[in-house]
Amino acid sequence: MPAPAAPVSARSSRVGLLLVNLGSPAASDTGAVRRYLRQFLSDPRVIEVPRPVWFVILNGFILTTRPKNSAHAYGQVWNRERNEAPLVTITRSQAEKLAATLAPDGVMVDWAMRYGEPSIDARLRALKEAGCERILVAPLYPQYAAATTATVNDEAFRTLQAMRWQPALRTLPPYHDDPVYIDALAEAMTEDLAKLDFEPELVIASFHGLPKSYVDKGDPYAGQCRETVQLLRARLGWGEEKLRLTFQSRFGRAEWLQPYTDVTLEELARQGVRRVAVVTPGFSADCLETLEEIAIRGGESFRENGGTHYAALPCLNDRPMGMRMLEHLARRELKGWL
Repeated sequence: MPAPAAPVSARSSRVGLLLVNLGSPAASDTGAVRRYLRQFLSDPRVIEVPRPVWFVILNGFILTTRPKNSAHAYGQVWNRERNEAPLVTITRSQAEKLAATLAPDGVMVDWAMRYGEPSIDARLRALKEAGCERILVAPLYPQYAAATTATVNDEAFRTLQAMRWQPALRTLPPYHDDPVYIDALAEAMTEDLAKLDFEPELVIASFHGLPKSYVDKGDPYAGQCRETVQLLRARLGWGEEKLRLTFQSRFGRAEWLQPYTDVTLEELARQGVRRVAVVTPGFSADCLETLEEIAIRGGESFRENGGTHYAALPCLNDRPMGMRMLEHLARRELKGWL
């Protein structure tokens, strides 16, 4: 009798973890930014406008004007030493630190960007080739939005569609109300505020904006942002007057979630508020929207309208409290696989 057939794969089965963030252009020049924006703004999850109409707007107007301004903005925060965006630098560091922590458990950690490089497709395939038959895809967005979390998951499953032998896949759910996340935010804010040479009269919690129509269609994002701020207030023992919720990064003529961060900063300064700090709890890593829009332009606007003291607090990034949170989330979602 012939011997039994050998297993299909002699590789030992491993568990993989793929951290995913938004992405960035490959360079800070206009051409690279235009290519990045074309990919980003062509995603129907991001822009919910009929495709023929949006094709004309995107290619006839936005991609002819916006890349130059965005390239200038990227240039102000670009990591010159590594020739990459800060988001790339920080996400890589998060993955490397988490990999060192989870290595004893046999977890292989990698990272990817939804738009730009490294792509979700390439890194998922690399994990599969390395022997990972179980993979947790972790969109690093605390609050769920179809334009962020869902599009990451879409891309991950598109990659699986082309695989004959698919790995088992789990996705990280939103963690806007996770106690470890709230504790990490509170710890970071307390630490960062203590380093300032002034005491803010209030702190603004600024989240990335979203068209109001998206929420009207059922997107839970706005409610989850509000819940995060409510839990953070309770954890810090602050009232609504001490920690205010706003939304940033809007563009176009449609109504977005309000109150708007830029308008709020201007109004506060005109009303006599002189000392303000801004925290961005919805961003897992500092990026263009936190380092240029909030730290640079937000500060300029606040001072131009009468403010005197302004600070943009850093994101959790790869700091100890942020890494403890990521490890907690990974272990929570990998239960049964480790």
